[in-house]
Amino acid sequence: MDADGLRVANGPDRGPSERAGRHAAASSVAPIAWLSRLPASLRRTRPSRPVGCATEPFATLTFACATTAEERVAKRAGLNAVRVGLAVTNGVPEGRLVSFGVAGSLGGLQVGEVLDATRVVDETGATLWEGPGLGVRGARAGVLLGGNVLVHDAVERDALRAASGADAVDMESGTLARSGRLAGVVRAISDDASSSVEGLDWTIRADGRTNVPGLLRWIATQRGGAIRTIRGALRALKALEQAVAA
Repeated sequence: MDADGLRVANGPDRGPSERAGRHAAASSVAPIAWLSRLPASLRRTRPSRPVGCATEPFATLTFACATTAEERVAKRAGLNAVRVGLAVTNGVPEGRLVSFGVAGSLGGLQVGEVLDATRVVDETGATLWEGPGLGVRGARAGVLLGGNVLVHDAVERDALRAASGADAVDMESGTLARSGRLAGVVRAISDDASSSVEGLDWTIRADGRTNVPGLLRWIATQRGGAIRTIRGALRALKALEQAVAA
């Protein structure tokens, strides 16, 4: 397994005394970077620019994306996007931030639904950030768990939901919340609470780029599971782009 693809670093704004979340759904760092390699004919055309949101205009915000696929979705929507890598390995950007991308459901949220979070918590349910949400159209309000370790099965997800009260989980929002500059969280669900796919972390490097050898190995070993995950990621990315388009 590629060491780059497994390394998950803490963001630079995280203090050593802070207790970081310990888990994140596999699909929140899913192999979606490779989706940007699809032919243009398989991707949506560029939508019109977003008009803004309930609390702050989108134009004033920086959209922090873990992977190249998420970054491209944001840029096609006319947003100011920065690829921060898995668990913000590339560092926390300047300015007011939006945690933008996909997440894994911990129960209740289905694939393709968009979460406009009003709270980010750690694994114990302690609040790391709270706000009114960004007013993203068609999105559901909810709580996001910011973790930094992959979760591959339903049992772990159930335990995390019970302990934290969160609706979904990713690997970046916790670090961004601790920066003190988080303005909101917009995440589309790419896998539901029953998903269980091993080897997903082979497919993407810590900086958010595709790990091509790992991707090929994952597809070869997972087969049907890989196809289901690909479909879920495509559906989530499409929903994400539609949510922020005017």
